[in-house]
Amino acid sequence: MTFTATILTLYPEMFPGPLGISLAGKALERGDWSCETVQIRDFAHDKHRTVDDTPAGGGAGMVLKADVLDPAIKSVGTGRPILAMTPRGKPITQARIREIAAGPGIAFLCGRFEGFDERIFDHYPKIEQISLADIVLSGGETAALAILDACIRLLPGVMGAPDSGVEESYENGLIEYPQYTRPQEWEGRTIPEVLRSGDHAKIAAWRKARSEEDTRLRRPDLWERYCGVRDQSASGARQKK
Repeated sequence: MTFTATILTLYPEMFPGPLGISLAGKALERGDWSCETVQIRDFAHDKHRTVDDTPAGGGAGMVLKADVLDPAIKSVGTGRPILAMTPRGKPITQARIREIAAGPGIAFLCGRFEGFDERIFDHYPKIEQISLADIVLSGGETAALAILDACIRLLPGVMGAPDSGVEESYENGLIEYPQYTRPQEWEGRTIPEVLRSGDHAKIAAWRKARSEEDTRLRRPDLWERYCGVRDQSASGARQKK
């Protein structure tokens, strides 16, 4: 089954962009996934192909029109999640990426200017309003490329080793442990001795400890969530006993 990506955008020339090279590009050539674009401007009603108008109530910028977005969204059909890329959205997670990658595909609605007429989301409540991070981009296309890349790399056969996507940041609620490779010594710094020991149990314990420590220091939000999940699991295990 081919994973199908459809992007509703004012700039279709941005796709597949960087996803046309490296692992994603090879997967595209093999037919593991397909990329199609929908030009939102094609659904405008006037001779000028107008897609936006001034904000109701005043203010700077322009807003994408609901009556133009509606037929564009209808053209995508059903059966796949539709993600609207907007800084007002819920941050995407690796867990959601895995869910999407396991399905038939995805559609992206890429915002521009001041965003979307809110009525489009009232009309299509199943559209997921998603953000890439707590940042504001010029448009949703860059965020869509990043999320699509995260999905494609999880498709069967895209990454070389089946375990490549398992021990990674966010997969177990933590950021990944630090990595090292040869040379053993560089600029007076050596690879930690435990990683050269050949003792797989000690290596696993070290990696877990570093993941926990680095998450605690760098991502206190993830650490708090991880501790809560861990405490709940421990409580559930005690109750079963």
